[in-house]
Amino acid sequence: MVAGALLKNPNEISSAMTFDAVTAKKIEVLLQRRLNHEPLDKILGQREFYKYNFVVNKDVLSPRPETEILVEQALKYLQHHPQTEILDLGTGSGCIIETLLAECPTAHGVAVDVSAAALRVAQRNAQQLGVSERIKFVEKNWFDWQFRLDQKFDLIVSNPPYIPSADILKLDTEVKDYDPLVALDGGMDGLASYRRIARLSVELLNDGGYILLEVGSGQADDVAKIFAKYLQVCGIVKDLAGISRCVIMQKPVA
Repeated sequence: MVAGALLKNPNEISSAMTFDAVTAKKIEVLLQRRLNHEPLDKILGQREFYKYNFVVNKDVLSPRPETEILVEQALKYLQHHPQTEILDLGTGSGCIIETLLAECPTAHGVAVDVSAAALRVAQRNAQQLGVSERIKFVEKNWFDWQFRLDQKFDLIVSNPPYIPSADILKLDTEVKDYDPLVALDGGMDGLASYRRIARLSVELLNDGGYILLEVGSGQADDVAKIFAKYLQVCGIVKDLAGISRCVIMQKPVA
C-alpha cells in the first residue's frame, strides 16, 4: 500500500515512484515554475470559481473568491428578471458573465474587453460552460472617446482594474508578475475606470437598470460618490472578510 503510506525519509521516494526521463523533466519544469512564484492555477491552466472551472493563463486575471459576492448579488436580480441582457465590462476570463449565463439559461450577454487575448480565453470558457450561443464578445477600450455599443442593458457587471499605479510593484509576486497589468492598474488613485464607467453607464443602462461593481478595499464610498452624480446608489455589500466589496447602483426611471 505504497500510495497510502507515509515515506519516512526522502530516499524512499525513489523506490516508491519511478518516472521516465520525459515525465521527470516535465515535473522538474512545473516545480521550477512554482518555485518562481507562478500561481498554481496558472500552472494547471484552470481556476475554480463559483460552481465552475475556468481556463486561465497569463492573459487574464485569475478569478478571486471575493468576486463571487458580485455574482451572488447579480443572481438575486436575475431571479426576478430571467430574460435580462447583461453587459460585462472588462470580462477577462469571462468568469462573471458566463457564471451568470450558466445559472440563468434565459439570459443573454455581451462581454467587452480591451485585450483580444483575454477574449480568446473567455470564448474558450463560454464553450466549456455551454453558453456560447448566448454571449457576444466585443474588443473595445472603454477609455476610447468613441466607445459605443449598439444596445442598452438592464444589468451591467464589472470588476475593473482598481489598484493605484504606484502600488502595483508592492503586490505579491504571484499577482504582479503573472496577472496582466491592464487588469490591475486603476490609474493614479485606482479609480480611473470607475469614473469612465460612471459616465458610460448613463448611455449603456436602460431606465431602471442596475450596475454592480467590484471595488478594492477602502474604495466603496469613493466609488459610490463618483456614481451618485449619474445614478442612484442602492447599497454596498461586504465580502466574507467584512470588506465592502460590491457597490450597487440603479439608473432612475425618467
